[in-house]
Amino acid sequence: MAPFQSVMYKSMTSPESIIIPAHLLPRDGRFGAGPSKVRAAQLDALVADAPTYMGTSHRQSRVKNKVGEVRDGLRTLFTLPEGYEVLLGNGGTTAFWDAATFHLIESRSQHLNFGEFSSKFTTAATLAPHIGTPEVISSEPGTHPSPVTRDDVDLYAFTHNETSTGVQMAIRRPENATGLVAVDATSAAGGLLVDPKQFDCYYFAPQKSFASDGGLWLALCSPLAIERIERLAASSRWTPEFLNLKTALDNSRLNQTYNTPALATIHLLASQINWFNENGGLAFSAGRSSRSAEILYTWAEESDFATPFVRNASERSQVIGTIDFAEDIDASVIAKVLRANGVVDTEPYRKLGRNQLRIAMFPAVDPEDVASLCASINYIVGSL
Repeated sequence: MAPFQSVMYKSMTSPESIIIPAHLLPRDGRFGAGPSKVRAAQLDALVADAPTYMGTSHRQSRVKNKVGEVRDGLRTLFTLPEGYEVLLGNGGTTAFWDAATFHLIESRSQHLNFGEFSSKFTTAATLAPHIGTPEVISSEPGTHPSPVTRDDVDLYAFTHNETSTGVQMAIRRPENATGLVAVDATSAAGGLLVDPKQFDCYYFAPQKSFASDGGLWLALCSPLAIERIERLAASSRWTPEFLNLKTALDNSRLNQTYNTPALATIHLLASQINWFNENGGLAFSAGRSSRSAEILYTWAEESDFATPFVRNASERSQVIGTIDFAEDIDASVIAKVLRANGVVDTEPYRKLGRNQLRIAMFPAVDPEDVASLCASINYIVGSL
């Protein structure tokens, strides 16, 4: 803590005792990067269906129809071309990274590393003994690197949105590349626009923009990705059954998962997808995030004590905003005051180690609440 801060805080009451006026506070104070805000309408729908849905067999029509609703809804939401399929399985994105080393990477992959989460797939591929050492292209936090087309690369691993740093990258196939394009869209899917013709596998989990819980992965796969999965599964490459993407493909076509899923997670996910599609699809959901981002970044740019961490405006995430604070303002104190007033999960990503706040702007978050959050921060800083 800077000397000015220590003197300032000693001369006032405890920061946690600051009471933000009710008219400044967001109506809903959840701004976490995941698990994210869940809309009341999703929970109401789950409660209404609970007597005949919760606690029932996931192999029976009641649950399989809900899985089918999710798969059909995602096809509509992302306007998937002919031949693209929606796969799902248990374990979340972490499990999918391991699965991809068996049935998406044939020999060698290239990975773009620009934060904590984009590096995790790299680690999985590096440790896998049955494939070659991946090529890694990195950049400093707050930026993203660009791919380089290689003849010996059969999978390009991108991250649509880096959750740890608040950087997003446009998804485009590398020029003249023949390898598959696999995109980690865990915090991007549903909140950012994307052209499915630019990817072969767009995978994510439901606890971000889809306002559900974790433990499930979903993947939008092109015919080329399906062919790769089926061919590698038919080879002599040993694969743990839980990580077998051919098993996930076969079960997904039956609207089920290999092992028992969390039924509430699937129901909440289906409700959110329906909400998106009923209101205009991806243009609606991404539009809500875009409006929230416009409010947040405009406030930070006009502030005399805050600034967007990502310097390049085109790379600033529309779903995860990272805001740096001046040295004489302790962002951790602001986060504590906000939490004491019911505004939660604005703390920065722990490993980044910056004096900043990280604010989720997923579609479920009302843009008006982002504006109220900015007003609340102004009040806190004024009080300090």
